[in-house]
Amino acid sequence: MSGHSKWANIKHKKGKMDAIRGKLTTKIGREITVAVRLGGADPTGNMRLKLALQKAKENNIPKDNIQRAIQKGAGALEGANYEEITYEGYGPGGVAVTIEVMTDNRNRTAADVRHLFTKYGGNLGESGCVAWMFKQKGLFVVEKEGVDEETLMLTVLDAGAEDFKAEEQYEITTAPEDFESVQQALEQNNITTIVAQITMIPETTVELDGDEAVKMVKLIDALEDHDDIQEVYTNVELPDEMME
Repeated sequence: MSGHSKWANIKHKKGKMDAIRGKLTTKIGREITVAVRLGGADPTGNMRLKLALQKAKENNIPKDNIQRAIQKGAGALEGANYEEITYEGYGPGGVAVTIEVMTDNRNRTAADVRHLFTKYGGNLGESGCVAWMFKQKGLFVVEKEGVDEETLMLTVLDAGAEDFKAEEQYEITTAPEDFESVQQALEQNNITTIVAQITMIPETTVELDGDEAVKMVKLIDALEDHDDIQEVYTNVELPDEMME
């Protein structure tokens, strides 16, 4: 990523999600329900559920909400039948955007997504138009305070990590299949992570500033605010003041 922090876009996203706490509870609940429906209610053998439960814990989702979501996935409670869809397109300045959706009404969501792209100077594209620009990776972020760099680097590389970077925080990248072994190594060494997730990381980035950067931030915010949109990934590189 030409030196660009893999954590930067996620940091922006986390800050925005904190501002829409109620929606985040709903989104994580849907993810838990679908994970249970597809892989069962035991997180030991269901990595997707394990990650969803971890996200719920990180965001202080009430236990009652988590239990209801699990019961819906297991069929014990009635719930909507969500369909998973990925949309791809371009934001201002040719920024690549890929969106993961869970919806019970494909036509409604597609119309909403198309409208938001158009409103903020982008356009919805065909399936596959930007997917090749992203790679699925495991990403861990660890605060530097109290953590020895060399010890951490050796720990995660021995556990199968692909890359280790010392930025404002320590950033560790893994192949998706090595995510769990690196996570276990961190837990066994009592190393706390501020991010532990499987995400989409862009191969290259597009720098924006001025009006295009403002429009791009508004597009990301509007997409993340939509009830049916679970994740938004882009390859935009914004000025530091906008990342705040």
